[in-house]
Amino acid sequence: MAEEKILTGAQMLVESLERVGVEVVFGIPGGAILPAYDPLFDSELVRHILVRHEQGAGHAAEGYALATGKVGVCMATSGPGATNLVTPLANAYMDSVPIVAITGQVGSASIGTDAFQEADIRGITMPITKHSFLVTEPRLIPGAIAAAFRLAASGRPGPVLVDISKDALAGTGRFQWPDAVELPGYHPVTKPHSKQLREAVRLIGEAKRPVLYVGGGVIKAQAADALADLVKNTGIPVVTTLMARGALPDSDPLNFGMPGMHGTVAAVGALQRSDLLIALGTRFDDRVTGKLSSFAPDALVIHADIDPAEISKNRVADVPIVGDLRAVLDELNELLRGSDLPDLGPWVTYLTSLRTKYAIETEPTKEGRLSPQYVIKRIGEIAGPDAMYVSGVGQHQMWAAHLLPFERPGRWMNSGGAGTMGYCVPAAMGVKVGAPDDVVWGIDGDGCFQMTNQELVTCALEGIPIKIAVINNESLGMVRQWQTLFYGERYSNTDLKSLRVPDFPKLAEAMGCVGLRAETVEEVDTVLAEAMAVTDRPVVVEFVVHKDAMVWPMVAAGTSNDDIMIAKGLAPAWDEEEL
Repeated sequence: MAEEKILTGAQMLVESLERVGVEVVFGIPGGAILPAYDPLFDSELVRHILVRHEQGAGHAAEGYALATGKVGVCMATSGPGATNLVTPLANAYMDSVPIVAITGQVGSASIGTDAFQEADIRGITMPITKHSFLVTEPRLIPGAIAAAFRLAASGRPGPVLVDISKDALAGTGRFQWPDAVELPGYHPVTKPHSKQLREAVRLIGEAKRPVLYVGGGVIKAQAADALADLVKNTGIPVVTTLMARGALPDSDPLNFGMPGMHGTVAAVGALQRSDLLIALGTRFDDRVTGKLSSFAPDALVIHADIDPAEISKNRVADVPIVGDLRAVLDELNELLRGSDLPDLGPWVTYLTSLRTKYAIETEPTKEGRLSPQYVIKRIGEIAGPDAMYVSGVGQHQMWAAHLLPFERPGRWMNSGGAGTMGYCVPAAMGVKVGAPDDVVWGIDGDGCFQMTNQELVTCALEGIPIKIAVINNESLGMVRQWQTLFYGERYSNTDLKSLRVPDFPKLAEAMGCVGLRAETVEEVDTVLAEAMAVTDRPVVVEFVVHKDAMVWPMVAAGTSNDDIMIAKGLAPAWDEEEL
């Protein structure tokens, strides 16, 4: 141990946060965590942003982490304060986002007595964190913080919780910052095995219909450049999952878009007709595979991931590769350089024809009402590929994933694995804090927006000028789509009856934001120009859109990807003779 001094546990916490480089904490004080807020008041290095709900603090920490590549931090008190962090912790766990949640706990003597505002948050969060600490002595705080940040950022990133009892924060002890973080049993593998890489190269050299199935792990590994090199070296077609949009520019002719339940026909067809899947940083999620037993039936599988638990979890890998994706791709590129690879021209031509034939429709209106697809496309065209885009969950998320301009990695943030409604506004806040010089657009639905829009107050008061597009179809659109297709148009509790209740522009103005609305095609560009011109406070733009617009293509849950529909009752013509 390097240096020692006598501090309160709360002072140790703040100094520990400073030492690991924390710049921003999103949180709300309360009884059990209150001792920590006193020294935090004096910190010149750590900015605290007072959110309006702990869920907002967690999602903001996620957004900050995604925008910066650093560990995001949120803080809450015991009991309900801590349990309000469960949703963002679960979200971060599913999407591999590095955050550290610091919670206060009742005094150590009261733990287990059902004391006021007591909850076993360590036990509650064990399944949805990489690790959960319970700290009951002041001297243990520095080591726990150092370990938490190491765990969150290394290997497969993820959330870590540090629960600290109130007496540990209030008590005093000798501050000892660890010279090294010892984590017995935790040894993430980063260097891939050369034998497995050579076997992968052999399979690539024999494949006639290979596909690079790219997941969010490529972006987290900052391996987009290496991926681009691999595509250039091999000419292999690429599909990018919801979490990987931007890993390869959409303008690249070998990028065939997003696969899965609402994927493009070309991307779904590529996976289903492939003879070799090169899966990179992806987990064969059910939203991509559809009915697992019929997924890519003729394909061998090379699966590379930093998390060994993901490999062969859902689909058995013929060549398993454990390692950091950047190292994997760099070494694959080196091995493949100068190799004699098969001509993939017929395969690429076939997929290109599918992409052309089944492009996503973006007509401006439908039955006289604004088309949500057109609105989202225009946001992307006006804000451009350098903007940061954050989405909520639902139909607007899927349209955004298809229609926004994904030309760079790390410009697209959304809730993938958990599908968390309410993610958009607080996550956009965190993104803007992490990237203050970038334009940040949130694409939200009227249902999602009504869950967490209170964080716009935080944005207005803290000088965080995000821009939120509310795609208002007066309903829980994705659920309504399912009711239309599978429940006989029985719209049970999906009609939000939300036209003017609430009045979104007025609500925005009441929260210190600029409020705008567009109902016609002519108004869309006008309000977007107004929104882009505002740089000193948040902007909310309501787009009143057609109620029954649907996300197509679609693979119904539990069915095979081969059963993909491009409209109700209408399947694509695969033209397989072209293969």
